[in-house]
Amino acid sequence: MDAREHVRPSVTDAADVLPSADGENFPVALRMLPARHREHLFALYCFARLTDDIGDQATGQVTGTTEQTSALRLRLLDELEADIDRIYAGDAPQTPALKPLAETVRQCGVPDQPLRALIQANRQDQLVSRYPTYSDLEKYCTLSANPIGQVVLYIFGVATPERISLSDRICTALQLAEHWQDVAEDLGNDRIYLPQEDMARFSCTERDLAQQSAGGTVKQLLEFEVTRAKELLGTGAPLVGTLRGAARLAVAGYVAGGRAALIAIEQHDYDVLKSTPKPRKKTIVTGLVMAYLRGR
Repeated sequence: MDAREHVRPSVTDAADVLPSADGENFPVALRMLPARHREHLFALYCFARLTDDIGDQATGQVTGTTEQTSALRLRLLDELEADIDRIYAGDAPQTPALKPLAETVRQCGVPDQPLRALIQANRQDQLVSRYPTYSDLEKYCTLSANPIGQVVLYIFGVATPERISLSDRICTALQLAEHWQDVAEDLGNDRIYLPQEDMARFSCTERDLAQQSAGGTVKQLLEFEVTRAKELLGTGAPLVGTLRGAARLAVAGYVAGGRAALIAIEQHDYDVLKSTPKPRKKTIVTGLVMAYLRGR
C-alpha cells in the first residue's frame, strides 16, 4: 500500500499540537516582560518548535523506509515555507499556528531570511547526520540557531549589525549546549552533532556514544566541547550590556539559560548518556540576575 495514504496531509495538521516550553533551557517569554513582547516571542517560539518538530518527528502513519519519512518531512517543510511566502506577500498563512507570527512580522519588521533559514536547517537534518569538523557544525548553527536571536532583536526593535554579531555567538553556544545535552537522543535519531574531528582527537567512537553511560573518552570529549561552548557564550554575552529594559532582561535570560545548561552537564560529570542533564531553575534565575546586573 502506498505510504502516502498513511501520512498527515499537510503542515496544518502537523501543527495541531504544539509542545510545552517547559523543557527549554531558557525562558521563552519571561513573565516579567510586557505582554506585547511575550506575545511576539511566543509566536516565534511556536514557529521554531513547529519547524523542529516537522524536521525531527513528523511521520504521520508512515511505516516505510527512512527515505519515505524524510520525503514526507521535506514536503511539510516546503508547505511551511509556502506559508512564509504568503505572510510576506501580505496574505494569511494557511497554518493557524502561524497567524501570530504574521502579526509579529508585520508589527516588528522581521525580515524573511531568518525564518527561511530555520526551515533550511531542518531540511539539512534530513540529509546530513554527521559533521566532519567544528566549522561544519558552526555553519549549521547559522541556520538552526542564530536566526532565533536575530528575530528576538527585531522583536525588541534593537537589531543592529553589531548586536546581531554578538547574538549569533550566544545562539550558536546555546545550540551547542543543547546538542551536548542530547547526545543520546540524537544518536537514537541517527544523528551525531559532535564533530568527527573532535571524536577522533579523543578516540571516541560511535559505539562509545551508544553505551548506557559515558566512559572516559566520552567524558573527556564532552568536557572539551562544554568548555568551548562556554567560551563562545562568554564572547557574545556583552550583548546584554548594550541593551536596556525588556530587551536586556530577555537576552540576560537566554545567556543564563545557556550557562545553566553547561553547568548541568558539568555537574552530571559529563555523562550525557545515562540521562539528560537539566539545568536547575534556581541556577537560571540567579544567572539571569547576575547577567542583567553585570551586562554580560
